[in-house]
Amino acid sequence: MAIAIVDYGMGNLHSVSKAVERLGFEPLVTGDREELLSADGVILPGVGAFGDAMEQLRQTRLDAVMKEAAAVGKPLLGICLGMQLLFSRSEEHGNHEGLDMLPGSVVRFAGGDYKVPHMGWNALQFQKPEHPLLAGLEEGHVYFVHSYHVLPEAQEDLLAVTDYGQPVTAIVGRGSVYGMQFHPEKSGELGMSLLRNFLALT
Repeated sequence: MAIAIVDYGMGNLHSVSKAVERLGFEPLVTGDREELLSADGVILPGVGAFGDAMEQLRQTRLDAVMKEAAAVGKPLLGICLGMQLLFSRSEEHGNHEGLDMLPGSVVRFAGGDYKVPHMGWNALQFQKPEHPLLAGLEEGHVYFVHSYHVLPEAQEDLLAVTDYGQPVTAIVGRGSVYGMQFHPEKSGELGMSLLRNFLALT
C-alpha cells in the first residue's frame, strides 16, 4: 500500500519515509496532486514556521489537495507542524489562517516554570484509549520539539495530551483526519506503534 508523504519544501521527509518503509508500507514522497489523491493514506510532515508552511502549501496548491483528500475520507496524518497546520489559525509571527480542517488555534507557550521550546520526552495521557489510533497501546513517552501548541475548540477531537506546565494537545483526530504534535518516527516503540495504527487505518 502506498502512503504519500507531502513534499512542500518543509518537512522531515527522510525520517518519516524510512519509518513508513520499516513498517512494511511503500512511502511515496510527492507534491503531485494525482499521486496524493490516489495514495492509500497521506502524511503531512512539517518543520519550521506556520506562516511559511501555509504560504508554501498555497503556492503549490497543496492546501486544496489536502482538503480534497480529507473530503473523500482518505486517512490523513499531520506530524508536528503538520498537525498545527490542520487547525484554523496560528499566532506564530503574526496571525495566519491554517487549513481549517479542525477548529482551534495554535498559540505560543506562555513560559514560566518550564523552558520554551518544549523539547524532549514527555508522557502521553490517553483521553480516548478505545480509539483505533490508540488501540492496544499503553501510555508512554514520546519525543516533542515545539514552541507553539494547539488549543482545540472541540474537546471530542482530543485523543491524547501531555503535561508541560499545563495540559498540552498531543494527538487529535476527527473522521479520517489525525494529528500528532510529537515526532512518532523519533519516539521509539510507542511512536512506531502509533504510526503503525495510523497506517492500519489506510
